[in-house]
Amino acid sequence: MADHSHHRLLAPDYSVRHYEGEQQAHSHDHVQLLYALAGRMELEVNGKAAYVDTASGVVIPAGSTHAYLAQKGSALAVVDVPDGADWTQMRRFAAPPRDWLATHASALTVAQAHVAWVQQSPQLLLRRALDVQAITAAVRADLAGDWRTPQLAALAHLSPQRFHVRWLELTGSTPQQWLRDLRLTEASKALAAGQPLETTALRCGYSTASALAYALRRDRGVGSRSLRKSAAR
Repeated sequence: MADHSHHRLLAPDYSVRHYEGEQQAHSHDHVQLLYALAGRMELEVNGKAAYVDTASGVVIPAGSTHAYLAQKGSALAVVDVPDGADWTQMRRFAAPPRDWLATHASALTVAQAHVAWVQQSPQLLLRRALDVQAITAAVRADLAGDWRTPQLAALAHLSPQRFHVRWLELTGSTPQQWLRDLRLTEASKALAAGQPLETTALRCGYSTASALAYALRRDRGVGSRSLRKSAAR
């Protein structure tokens, strides 16, 4: 994490920070609470491996030596907490739900609300990491593939049931909702670039052009013809 130890913290401080690549080992004299708003980060804290993603965070105790490796485009919620906080061991916690701040932080500062959340959050056991970016890349490379939930789960070496729960935690969508949205997004891009409807449908996992056209109208409220017209302008 970026070193903010040049000034003494008097109260918890919340910020959203963007990271990419590797950061060598360092430490600071305050506790940090962190979880991902986007992407994921691999960490080593006092020689122990950990990670944060959009479903789980970690507490980094004051004085702990830590290094990290962040995926491109990662955004992290970071709360710096004065060293009087009573966290002396690294622990994992469940990240707040996506709508939590809007409904729970109105009476408190955002930083204080996060501290209260972590204090009452039970410790999470270390779980198998799930790389959303890698799975997205695999599916995008073969959009017409047979991507039922068991096939997606196999990429993460998880059971279909466990994968369903974890994917919903990480993305806010079920695996099949997410797949449908990804296919429609890629199809919309292709049509807007002037690609034929029939070709686009087959490439993006739809059996016919009419099936894709129906899905675009139903889920996106847009016709394939209007997408192709915008490309011709």
